[in-house]
Amino acid sequence: MIALEAYNLKKTYRLNNQIVEAVKNVSLNITSGEVVAFLGPNGAGKTTSIKMMAGLIKPDFGWTKISGINPHRNPNALEKLGAVLEGNRNVYWRLTPQENLEYFGVLKGLTHAQARKSGIALLERFGLQHKRRTAVQQLSRGMQQKLAFAVALVHQPQVLLLDEPTLGLDVEATEDVKLLVKEIAASGCAILLTTHQLDIAEQLADRIAIIRKGEILTELPTGELISKFSGKAYKVEMESVLDEVRITKLVKIGVEVVEKRIIYVSQPDLIYRVLNILEPLQLKVVEKAEADLTQIFLKLVKEGNN
Repeated sequence: MIALEAYNLKKTYRLNNQIVEAVKNVSLNITSGEVVAFLGPNGAGKTTSIKMMAGLIKPDFGWTKISGINPHRNPNALEKLGAVLEGNRNVYWRLTPQENLEYFGVLKGLTHAQARKSGIALLERFGLQHKRRTAVQQLSRGMQQKLAFAVALVHQPQVLLLDEPTLGLDVEATEDVKLLVKEIAASGCAILLTTHQLDIAEQLADRIAIIRKGEILTELPTGELISKFSGKAYKVEMESVLDEVRITKLVKIGVEVVEKRIIYVSQPDLIYRVLNILEPLQLKVVEKAEADLTQIFLKLVKEGNN
């Protein structure tokens, strides 16, 4: 099921008597249970696109639907949407977790009894039950972020917008949030993730969409995108240093040897010849040299500037 749809979104602004095209042509679909990372440099049109998808600003052209409902024509569509914003803008600090959940649950259309029941279940699910009556300002940053997720999910939305969900968290809290995102997606909720922490996007996203100058440059499954930009070279690392005889043989067939222990094979058809030369020495690592999302992102953005 398609949970979030955006088709040919366009938006212009007037700035100093000039027309600025913030978004030129953005189309994007997310299915239930899918995590899509929507990435781009500052000023790329990412925030404007998301605001149009969420029904906050009206597009000049194109349309968006949340669970099949256009939020610009029917505000009830927003009942299907949840959001966790960057920073501490998601909850009231002077209220307790339970009070926040009940307040936002009622605000999002639940009865008080429904909000209370949903809130208690979420506090237990996210390990916050023992802090339910503690003021939010007294909670750790990681607990505050867990509560932000709970508040966003209190009305059981079908689409969740995540803006920098791990920014400012320590390692342990970051791992907790990553597990939460995976768990929420597994429950069937569609997730649109924006972050500048590209390693997080690579680990969590099923699909990557990169926007530049108001247009999507690429949109592919994460593994396919990384494979597309990865080379065909191999890296072989030895447990111990190589003898000079083997080094000479390796260099002679056209591979690079670094520090007498690491071999870079740029031509894939040479890998078996390399392994024959190395036999019977013990290998530590044999791996294909793959690009990571940061390298791909910088490459695409740089090309987009040319």
